[in-house]
Amino acid sequence: MALPTAAPTRSSAVTALLLLVPAPTLGVVAALHAAPGPAGRLAFVAAKLWLLLFPAVWHLVVDRGRPSWSPPKRGGIGAGAATGAVMAAAVLVAFSVVLRGQVDPALVRQAAAGMGLAGPAAFVAGAAVWTLGNSLVEEYVWRWFVFRQLEALLPGAASVVGSAALFTVHHTVAMAAYLGPAEVALGSLAVLAAGACWSWLYLRYGSIWPAWVSHVVADVAVFAVGWQLLFSPPA
Repeated sequence: MALPTAAPTRSSAVTALLLLVPAPTLGVVAALHAAPGPAGRLAFVAAKLWLLLFPAVWHLVVDRGRPSWSPPKRGGIGAGAATGAVMAAAVLVAFSVVLRGQVDPALVRQAAAGMGLAGPAAFVAGAAVWTLGNSLVEEYVWRWFVFRQLEALLPGAASVVGSAALFTVHHTVAMAAYLGPAEVALGSLAVLAAGACWSWLYLRYGSIWPAWVSHVVADVAVFAVGWQLLFSPPA
């Protein structure tokens, strides 16, 4: 969504963040830690639906904003592709140089099975949905809605860091299901840096689409690593 004409108040921004931000973490905890399997997947899907619906309803009803497809009027698609390529290269290099042999493929398979992605066909289908669809939802939530609420509370640069930090939390919880502490710390720093880059793209171009392009390119590399761990584990 594009920057709307009506800005949130400080009190409404705090309320919106409290109602939205915990949802993905709760969904991940249920799916990967507390109740792996059908119940956990149901909670995960419910959290995703909340992430999808809540920002739009709040924007229209509470913030009295206008619907928008967030057109990239100031460009930025090339910048998004370039930053995504840099992130993808960093992911592949980090896996090849640092993480190869440090990640237990059995834990990754267990986590994938809990999400119904243990088979190659299911993994490819899930990767496609995640890369194209989930990344768009995350840009809509974290780089539009959350960033905009934070702007009512913090200066622009602090909003970039704040939205990236909030975006990182549920990813850290997810990684903890199948990675060791050192790998979780490294992965969390990478997600934080990526989230800050995507927030900056939104701040710079006023559209979620440059960040979405960047996100898609980076996620392709992440799922390439996932394929390697699940189906062609290193010796």
